[in-house]
Amino acid sequence: MADHITIEEIPGTWVVRAGGAVIGESARVLMLREGEYPPVVYFPRADIAMAFLDESAKVSHCPHKGDATHYSIQTKSVILPDAAWSYEAPKDGVAEIAGHMAFYDRDTVTVEEV
Repeated sequence: MADHITIEEIPGTWVVRAGGAVIGESARVLMLREGEYPPVVYFPRADIAMAFLDESAKVSHCPHKGDATHYSIQTKSVILPDAAWSYEAPKDGVAEIAGHMAFYDRDTVTVEEV
């Protein structure tokens, strides 16, 4: 793992809301910290309502984590483009995030501990 990345299980129950609706809830989240970037909460896929997410064409690359597939979220009234991402086959040093999803925390999507 790159020496500036740490991944740890964090306590508590966490939720992700999109368009006001809870689309995920988990007590098994991972917190990834990477250098000076804000920490990112990764939810197990099994704890996300995947029926509301559609894989988009966007793929981004991180030299430390690998290629990230992005997902749009369908809310009751609007599509939130590229609002989530997942490393389907992360690099060995960050293998713990395989099978997990992260979300851009913005005004239409929120990630919080409850």
